[in-house]
Amino acid sequence: MNARAVVFLALSLPLLACQRSPSSSGFSASGHVEATQVRLASKVSGTLLEVRFQEGETLNAGDVMARLDTAQLQRELEKAKAQRDAAAAELALLEAGARAEEIAEAQARLKAAQAELAAAQADVARYQPLAQKGAANRKLLEDAETKALTAAQQVKALEARLQLLQAGARSEEKAAARARLAAAEAQVKVLEQVLADSVIVSPIAGTVIEKLAEPGEFLPAGTPVVVVADLTHPWLEVYVDEPHLAHLRLGQTVKVKVDGRTETFEGVVSFIAPQPEFTPKNVQTPDERAKLVFKVKVALENPNGVFKPGMPADALFSAP
Repeated sequence: MNARAVVFLALSLPLLACQRSPSSSGFSASGHVEATQVRLASKVSGTLLEVRFQEGETLNAGDVMARLDTAQLQRELEKAKAQRDAAAAELALLEAGARAEEIAEAQARLKAAQAELAAAQADVARYQPLAQKGAANRKLLEDAETKALTAAQQVKALEARLQLLQAGARSEEKAAARARLAAAEAQVKVLEQVLADSVIVSPIAGTVIEKLAEPGEFLPAGTPVVVVADLTHPWLEVYVDEPHLAHLRLGQTVKVKVDGRTETFEGVVSFIAPQPEFTPKNVQTPDERAKLVFKVKVALENPNGVFKPGMPADALFSAP
């Protein structure tokens, strides 16, 4: 072999190694572990009464995480229920109409008032001829006229009440009573909902990874109290360039390594982005950030709690 051939062969070997297809030996991608996280917040404002779980503790979906102080709400709800019950009773009375006993009582009172009016009118008739004979008689006449006027007004009022009892409530009165009852019922429902929203319930099973408020603090509506993460189903999120994308498929088994541990873990490709994006800004070099890449998620099993949100890890994709 002449010298020119040796030099050519020496230059060609590195070049061939660099051009080797990614599929010939697999490839790796670095990323961070992610997990589903929920920030549990109060839907209503109030003073935080208790937090039942601390950082590091686990809870189930539906567990009560925290409660607001509801003493004042309870009092308002009791008052609203009393008003609702009173409105319901009023409407029931109007719709049922007057009882026979009430009508009989009204008739008796009217009869007594009519008797008083007749007696007063008789006194007026008796004192009128005598009023011209002296001041004392005029005073008796004036008193009799006043008594007769009062009796007449009383009779008129009792006649109107008897007619109302006999005719029943007007449709307008019933409609107004129904409106009052509806408003009272709506107020009860509002307060019951506020009371329910004062209890903060976890929608997922997971681990409390951050506590953001302490009992005694006043919390405006929407203020987070804790952060809960589902650490049993984490995933590794990496970004892969287009040349490697053709060698990935959903369900593909992936080897995963984390810093500080010698063993290798297994994961499964659970998501491949349908569209590319620029490399995230947390990638260190500007050249890397300028590349178009595809997001890939590798689902992980985490029975021993090895994987933590934010932990760096490497995915080792084998050749197909």
